[in-house]
Amino acid sequence: MSLQVIILAAGKGTRMRSALPKVMQPLAGQPLLHHVIVAARELGAERPIVVYGHGGDVVQQAFAGQALDWVLQAEQKGTGHAVQVALPVLAGEGRTLILYGDVPLISVATLQRLIEVVPNDQTLGLLTVHLPDPTGYGRIVREQGRVVRIVEQKDASADEKLITEANTGILCVPNALLHAWLPALKNNNAQGEYYLTDLIGMATAHGVPVTAVHPDTIWEVEGVNDKLQLAALERVWQRHQAEQLMRAGVTVLDPARLDIRGQISHGMDVSLDAGVILEGRVVLGDNVRVGAGCILKDCEIGAGTEIKPYSLIDSAVVGANAQIGPFARLRPGSKLADEVHIGNFVETKATIMGIGSKANHLAYLGDSDIGSGVNIGAGTITCNYDGANKHKTTIGDDAFIGTNNSLVAPVTIGAGATTGAGSTISKDVPDGTLAIGRALQKTIEGWQRPRKAPKV
Repeated sequence: MSLQVIILAAGKGTRMRSALPKVMQPLAGQPLLHHVIVAARELGAERPIVVYGHGGDVVQQAFAGQALDWVLQAEQKGTGHAVQVALPVLAGEGRTLILYGDVPLISVATLQRLIEVVPNDQTLGLLTVHLPDPTGYGRIVREQGRVVRIVEQKDASADEKLITEANTGILCVPNALLHAWLPALKNNNAQGEYYLTDLIGMATAHGVPVTAVHPDTIWEVEGVNDKLQLAALERVWQRHQAEQLMRAGVTVLDPARLDIRGQISHGMDVSLDAGVILEGRVVLGDNVRVGAGCILKDCEIGAGTEIKPYSLIDSAVVGANAQIGPFARLRPGSKLADEVHIGNFVETKATIMGIGSKANHLAYLGDSDIGSGVNIGAGTITCNYDGANKHKTTIGDDAFIGTNNSLVAPVTIGAGATTGAGSTISKDVPDGTLAIGRALQKTIEGWQRPRKAPKV
């Protein structure tokens, strides 16, 4: 049977105390809704249906260009009503998986098991979970072991409240049954809402068996209603990611202080120290070592390279056996070859550095093309911006740039050339020459240092 996925994402999320819609709250660097959409696509849903409401413009803009069908729930009248408004875009045949935009960590494996128990139009699948404290959750009512209905907390009797098997809200239902039963839902309950859970009672009345499936872990089905729950799920997610890395051979010195907010590829014997943040697409070669407090975003790090503590690498490529940091910043467009050294408080931007080149201290290298074997002295900057336009600095192989240089772009320093300490270089320097661009030193005899005026 074909599969469609409906994701309910219309809630306001009042307890978040945020202007941002609840499904847009970030987990692992992405909106909650993003994680659910990814799961839907992994299950084969080509165009997940998103039922939106509060903050709909913000939600739609965040996912613009994606293959999604958007359905507006103008009034929030319950989960049953949310699925009702999606009926016009729901096929007459096949089966539909109903998910929630604020339940971000549901696993594809669990959902696949749920789908498999609905092989035809005469079965219904329900995801339930046993909780030590099910307060607030709908209870699963069974007769002779068979699921017969779900009763919400506010509608439950004293005996029903003792039931520990709880409803997650996640269902897999044949489309034919949704089209037949959803229009018949009633709102004669304590909340005055149309409950999707009433489908279970309808199934029992029509002799349609309901098969309950359980998740592998409780946190898979935990929803997010406030910032405390969001933070708790963030740590669950991060711990899970750290465990996966460690099982794959990565050394994670402190799993509780690792944040992964993207897709990570790695070689053998990679080491990540405490407080590392990995964002976007990060590729780490064999024997890469990342020091404490580093942030790596959308970058590729070659084998044997060491990223020393508190360095930031953003949209950059670093070759093999390089040394970066501590306290270095590689900005977008930086491409560093093998054995490059970038030291403390050095910043690069849109800069290429050849094999073995070094900038070990306190330098800014922007819009530069630097050859191999170049030494950049401490305090050197490439003056790439004239107030209106960016200009390029070119430094040839084996050049030696003295301490505290200002290289005023556009300018070319030839191969093997040297610039004197404290120079301002605004004209091209030929290969193999020495350029000095500084004021003539004067010594003034008898000079008196200014004195502070006496206090009145």
